[in-house]
Amino acid sequence: MGKIDLLLKKEEINDNIMNNNIAVVFDILLATSTASAMFYYGAKEIIPVLDGKEALKLAEKQADDNFMLVGEHLGITIEGFLDPIPTRLKDKVKGKRVIFSTTNGTVALKNSWAAKAVYAASILNEEILANHLMNEYGADSYMLVCSGSSEKFNLEDLYGAGSFIENLIQAGETQGIDWEMSDSALAALHFYKGNKENGEQLLKASRVGRKLVNEGHGEDVEYILKKNACPVISRLEGESLRRIDAIGVSE
Repeated sequence: MGKIDLLLKKEEINDNIMNNNIAVVFDILLATSTASAMFYYGAKEIIPVLDGKEALKLAEKQADDNFMLVGEHLGITIEGFLDPIPTRLKDKVKGKRVIFSTTNGTVALKNSWAAKAVYAASILNEEILANHLMNEYGADSYMLVCSGSSEKFNLEDLYGAGSFIENLIQAGETQGIDWEMSDSALAALHFYKGNKENGEQLLKASRVGRKLVNEGHGEDVEYILKKNACPVISRLEGESLRRIDAIGVSE
C-alpha cells in the first residue's frame, strides 16, 4: 500500500518528516510551474537558491557566462534578474543554466533535501511525473509539499496537489496500488475534484492570483492551468534540478 501525505506550507518541512519520503513540491503560482516551463523551453539546469544574495554569490562562481538569473522576492522581480513569469522566458533560457530564486518555491525545494528524492511538480507536468513515480517507486511514501506564501497557506497549491493526487491514483491503478492518505491529502484531492471545472476562476480569485491578474499576468494564470502542456520531469540532483525525461524539447 502506498502512502500520500501533504504539508500545507513550506514552514512545516523538517528533516524528520521528509526522511524516507519522496518529496513532490508545488508552487503553482509560480515557481514550480515556471521550472516546468523553463525545462520545456530548453533550460539545461535549474539551480534553486534561498534568496537573491545566494543567487548573486553563485553567479560569481560560474566558470562561464552561459547562465541566467531568474527570480523574485515578495512578488517583485529582483533587480538584474529576469521576471520568473513562464511565458516571458520562452526565448531566453534554452541551453542555459538558470540560477532561480523565489520567495517560496525554491526555498521549499531546497529545504526538502532530506527526502529520498525531490521533484518539482505543476499542473503543466503532472501526468508524466505521476507515471514516472509509479514506474520508479510504485507503492512508496510520498510527501507532497505545498510551498505556501510567507508562512500562509495558498489555495492554488492545494488545488495543484489535489490534481496531482488524482493523477497519481490513476497511474497506480495499473499496478493495483491502494493508497493510505492523510487528512490533508484527502482534503486536497476532494477540493480539486469539487473545483476542477472552475480552476481558472478559482486561481484568479486567490491571493497570489489576484496580484498576478492586477499586474497584467492573467494569461499566465491561464497558462499554468494547461494540463500536461510541459511534459517534463525534473528532480533535485545535488544542488540542481535536472531534467530526467527523454521527451523532446519545445523549439
